[in-house]
Amino acid sequence: MVPGHGAAENTVVPVSKPLELPFDPIDRAAQIWERRFGPSPSMAAVTSIMRAQQILLGELDALLRPYGLTFARYEALVLLTFSRRGALPLGLIGERLMVHPTSVTNTISRLERQQFVVRRPNPADGRGRLAEITEAGRAVVERATRDLMAAEFGLGGYEPGQLKEIFDLFRELRLAAGDFIPTEPEHQA
Repeated sequence: MVPGHGAAENTVVPVSKPLELPFDPIDRAAQIWERRFGPSPSMAAVTSIMRAQQILLGELDALLRPYGLTFARYEALVLLTFSRRGALPLGLIGERLMVHPTSVTNTISRLERQQFVVRRPNPADGRGRLAEITEAGRAVVERATRDLMAAEFGLGGYEPGQLKEIFDLFRELRLAAGDFIPTEPEHQA
């Protein structure tokens, strides 16, 4: 699972076929940028990150489409399977997935229509609601996860050490943004 990618339902419309351009448009933009504004490896890096996010989200959504899922819905289901009771308050889902409450409501509503989750009253909060994964939701997570794992989440071209390096680089960015306060050990869901 890749928590915190922040994708709302259907907000990115990635290019579905290879562009096969005769040049790298991001590198070209970086060269023009440097001539006009000065060197900015940060601009080239962030543009590459944004494009990589589009590519990966498109690939992952394509893998999940046969299950009627987007990556955002898949993440919510996986999070529910990680919980002890298979149910979490909607606010906690948004916090853990690092998305806006409106996105959580939209995602859970779609999953509910698909009968992958049900909403129940939260016994700990009279006004709050819990999203609870159904058996159908658990089954679809199992099948979809097999496909995502086989595709290595779209990152099959990288060695394990490179993947760890990517994670570590972006972990520093997330830490600086205040996503979390580091503690030892750091292996909690």
